[in-house]
Amino acid sequence: MSAIDEIICSAREAGASDVHLAAGIPPKMRVGGALFSMNCSRLTPADLLDILIGIMPEPFRDKLEERGEYTFSFTLPQGGRCRANAYKQKDSVALAIRLIDAEILLPEEMGIPEPVAQLYQRESGLVLVAGPSGSGRSTTLSSLINKINDSREALIITLEQPIEYLHPVKRSMVNQREIGLEGTGFGDAIYGAVRADADVILVGQLCDPESVIAAITAAQMGHLVLAGVNATSAVDAIEDLLDMLPSDRQERMGTRLAQALEAVVFQQLCPTPDGNGREATFDLLLAEEKVRDHIRAQRFSALYDMVQHLF
Repeated sequence: MSAIDEIICSAREAGASDVHLAAGIPPKMRVGGALFSMNCSRLTPADLLDILIGIMPEPFRDKLEERGEYTFSFTLPQGGRCRANAYKQKDSVALAIRLIDAEILLPEEMGIPEPVAQLYQRESGLVLVAGPSGSGRSTTLSSLINKINDSREALIITLEQPIEYLHPVKRSMVNQREIGLEGTGFGDAIYGAVRADADVILVGQLCDPESVIAAITAAQMGHLVLAGVNATSAVDAIEDLLDMLPSDRQERMGTRLAQALEAVVFQQLCPTPDGNGREATFDLLLAEEKVRDHIRAQRFSALYDMVQHLF
């Protein structure tokens, strides 16, 4: 077993969500939101380079050199599937590794509240899953895709950077594309999924004007678009999307967003009552007619009273 495989296996046994590697210190793992040193030797720059070469394909290493950081996924023989962010720091590289569960759970198995879980039944429109980094957005999105895959025949195309969960063959056809490796960007890839006759399109993150416009367009054309958004509340997710657009397009796209939107889910991880871990809490904003009217008029403050708090 390789050194990184041993580190990841030990972290999984301890119930960790993340592992952090940097030169000059032992590996650290995050358990229940807190960071702990692992019972391992200090890592040298050479150790980290060996680990990086072992898990990161050469084309991605070229991107790391160009950008100074790069996010990718990998699978270990014993440690399973992981997502990693490699970044340069000082005279070495560092790695932040998220441990991905091998099995994709259904929403009811994850304890996702019923009103959120039922969103998988929508056949068209835009469903946003928002939250800060590390809040579990990708897990929730994958769970909803898994529920669709489990319940009906559909063509599902996922657009991710990187691909995290690998969806098994069930009732649907699930084709997974890695943005940056197999496409030029989320916006072009969304239009490609429309041309490919997808029933459901998963967008890992709406992060630029092109992806926002493409997602709204696809939803208005009758596709179900499930998309991640980095935001601090359900209402902020809507505002942030429009803020990405040029000012002269915000009013028109606000009207189109109001027409396309089905729901916004906001989730975050909060300490459990006993203080021994974290659990997900959810807010849900359903796009009822009053919500659509407020979005068209950009009365965003009025939306806060229409958010459902689910636990």
